[in-house]
Amino acid sequence: MDLDAVRTFVAAADTGQFQEAAADLSITQQGVSRRIAALEKDLDVRLFARTPRGVQLTVDGRAFLPHARELLRVADRADASVRPGRRALRVDVVSRRVAAATHLQEFYRLHPDVGLDVVTLVADVHTAVAAVEAGTIDATFHAVPPRALPTGILSRRVIDDAHQLLVGPLHPLAGAPSVTLAELAAHRIWMAGMAAGTEWSAYYDELAAAFGLTIDRDGPVFGYEAQIADIAESPTLATLVGEGSRYLWPDRYDLRRIPVCDPTPVYPMSLIWREDNRHPALAELRNHFDGSHLASADVWLPSWV
Repeated sequence: MDLDAVRTFVAAADTGQFQEAAADLSITQQGVSRRIAALEKDLDVRLFARTPRGVQLTVDGRAFLPHARELLRVADRADASVRPGRRALRVDVVSRRVAAATHLQEFYRLHPDVGLDVVTLVADVHTAVAAVEAGTIDATFHAVPPRALPTGILSRRVIDDAHQLLVGPLHPLAGAPSVTLAELAAHRIWMAGMAAGTEWSAYYDELAAAFGLTIDRDGPVFGYEAQIADIAESPTLATLVGEGSRYLWPDRYDLRRIPVCDPTPVYPMSLIWREDNRHPALAELRNHFDGSHLASADVWLPSWV
């Protein structure tokens, strides 16, 4: 069904005059007549009865009018769902606990007028980049190892998330105000479920090799809540978390987040987007990350950054 003809029908029904409908739609009166005639032919009914004072809806016209209005509303919603600047910017943050989600929320607080659709793909950089390339999402936050980006996909490093050691009250380092990477070499770092071949694995493999760390990936993954409960009760378990990440636990756990220093390892997150994406909110998001979330001196970054 021709939506221009439907829109013309609604305008004529509202005004009761083809001439006024033509003025509202910025077309000629003859154009209105042609559209209405084509719609009547398509529906095989008369929609208007002509009178000396204008036009009146027929019985069929009155029956069709509410459906015509709904057709136009649906068309407008469909248009808004895909048109840049009218649909929400769709951004993947991997997990709502990590620094990317924290900083994206900061962006939204500063730009509350921006429509934002926050998703968590829980995927590695290659899967997330494929989603950006396909247009499933507008942008994502990931570390970007070599050869991760195909042609037409751009990235900019925007967040350096400093590491902290997460331990329970029974751990030997629980009372330390900070811990060096050299001190960490004597303790097991528990990061169960980290899959090989991901950018996370590439990062921690290089960190462990550079400072002699023992990163334990063994064991099944029962979820974040089970992990922190085990750490709270253990004198040996510890894990690494990002300074910008959000973790909550009961007060009785008495967990400690201890800064890692000398140097401070930072996890590098890049904003990744498609070069030809013209969504205006994407430009605002890129402008928001002006370098103020990047680390300065005395930090460790993997060689591929």
